[in-house]
Amino acid sequence: MINKEITEKLYELQDTQYRDFQSKLIPSETPIEFIGVRTPALKKLARELIKRVDKAEFLNSLPHRYFDENQLHEFMISEIKDFDSCIAEVEKFLPYIDNWATCDQLSPKVFKKHKDKLLAYINKWIKSDKTYTVRFAVGMLMSHYLDEDFKAEYADKVSKIKSEEYYVNMMTAWYFATALAKQYDSVIGYIEDRKLSKWTHNKAIQKCVESRRITPEKKVYLKTLKIK
Repeated sequence: MINKEITEKLYELQDTQYRDFQSKLIPSETPIEFIGVRTPALKKLARELIKRVDKAEFLNSLPHRYFDENQLHEFMISEIKDFDSCIAEVEKFLPYIDNWATCDQLSPKVFKKHKDKLLAYINKWIKSDKTYTVRFAVGMLMSHYLDEDFKAEYADKVSKIKSEEYYVNMMTAWYFATALAKQYDSVIGYIEDRKLSKWTHNKAIQKCVESRRITPEKKVYLKTLKIK
């Protein structure tokens, strides 16, 4: 059975020091175990497994026991070349994401070629009541729609998110800090008009001040916009 084979392989790749480091760095909403497999090894294994005819057995065996299995799962999804097949697996997997690391490393390659179709799913995910589904939606807007595909309406969607969840608000701040680096004139108004929560507003400014992509002059101005 592929599931047993995968677990055995993960333990062969185990690095216990890395496991101990990971377990302290990545708090999870649900109890989960760490094996301690480094990301390059997981990605290599994912590229091998996605070619197997019996891969569905693993992809359908949710929830997984180990953090490393979740990571492997998302790296396999990211290798799927057909958009419809990929999005189906993403939608099936999203409800089981329970930490920031798994959320942020789910990055299907095929999404870059189908940004028009992806938007409908982002619009649905951003309204979810699940922390990491919302975080994923904002992350996708940040990854794919802040350059030539940017529209002010996307920033508006993010600004309207109301959440008490740290990991949602942190991603929102990250989004606006990145947007200020790439689309300053279009998004500075969200900061000037204080359209974000106080914490998110100040965190976005902090990230800008720490960024190498923001000019010193803009950093000075942004500091004056902090909410005290």
